[in-house]
Amino acid sequence: MERGAMPDFTREQQLGGRVAGVDEVGRGPLAGPVVAAAVVFGAGVPADLAAVIDDSKKLKPAVREAIAERLPQVPGIEIGIGAASTSEIDKLNIHHAAHLAMQRAVGRLPRLPDHVLVDGNKLPDFGCAAQAIVGGDRVSLSIAAASIVAKVVRDRAMARLDARWPDYGWEKNAGYGTAVHRKALISVGITPHHRKTFGTVRRQLEEHYSAEKQV
Repeated sequence: MERGAMPDFTREQQLGGRVAGVDEVGRGPLAGPVVAAAVVFGAGVPADLAAVIDDSKKLKPAVREAIAERLPQVPGIEIGIGAASTSEIDKLNIHHAAHLAMQRAVGRLPRLPDHVLVDGNKLPDFGCAAQAIVGGDRVSLSIAAASIVAKVVRDRAMARLDARWPDYGWEKNAGYGTAVHRKALISVGITPHHRKTFGTVRRQLEEHYSAEKQV
């Protein structure tokens, strides 16, 4: 895609009916849930909103927050939010947990959409027609809006967890493996919100158990 291109509503209009854009956030962090959102623009996207919606990773936090606050006010919009917990991530693996979060997000729409557009190259079973689009949050307004909602919801959740577990810097790093987070893993240890099957966390657990055996 050419530099500076923005997502649009072309795919949704071509498909017709109620089209849900779906995206998830939180595959890579060492802690916290994976969160997905589904967004249906049932009556189209207001031009001023379409002009600012983009892949959530490209937007500053304040812009994401402003868009997330505006979205529920759009006429005809439907928003569903789903998540998979750290225990589900450890049990299922992150790929299947992300798909579970997506299915839950679509399941929390008022009714099943006619078609689902997903950011990525793999599709969970939604019980309706669906299409995976690599880089979908850069081409579809519905997917981009879903990416914003999911990012804002997950960031808020990690900020709430940070208040209870302040050593890891989750309010700023959202659970990703920053230097502050990794240092706290070593000095403070692992919380119930850490993904125990992820390499950095798993190694810390192994070292901890190894040290206990030597005592």
